[in-house]
Amino acid sequence: MSAKPSANRRSGCPVSAALDLLGDRWSLLIVRDIMVRGYRTFREFQHSGEGIATNILTDRLQRLETGGILLREAAANDGRSANYRLTEKGIALAPVLLELLIWGAHQEVTDASSAAIEQMEQNRAAVIAEAVRRWEQRDPTPLIPPFVSEAGAKSKSNFPKGRLRR
Repeated sequence: MSAKPSANRRSGCPVSAALDLLGDRWSLLIVRDIMVRGYRTFREFQHSGEGIATNILTDRLQRLETGGILLREAAANDGRSANYRLTEKGIALAPVLLELLIWGAHQEVTDASSAAIEQMEQNRAAVIAEAVRRWEQRDPTPLIPPFVSEAGAKSKSNFPKGRLRR
């Protein structure tokens, strides 16, 4: 779906337009937390382990909502609180996030389990389909567990960690 070009875009290039919306260091991590970890609240994003400042988090959530990536909904149990949910435009980022995850595991040293990454790499369509199913059904169950550094809490995985070799 083509939207009307924004007046403050640098160019008409699709990559440039996407980066105008998602090109900062936090936006895709927020989308990841909703899509993959099942996070819904400001507090969950704030305590995700990435170290985002509250003012930056507030700004990014507003930008993602304005950009049509997220919806802000009143929490069912407390009307003063909000839950965030991906829109169709937001869930369409599932293939992008999966490829970034795989690329990052191959190119950088990370805390991701090599076996888990290889399984996702071999089953891309199933991983994306499961992310979409969880979105459609509003299922907050994490798709994959958070990656935990050796210095932090112990990982529940017994798989070797680090950079994958091709």
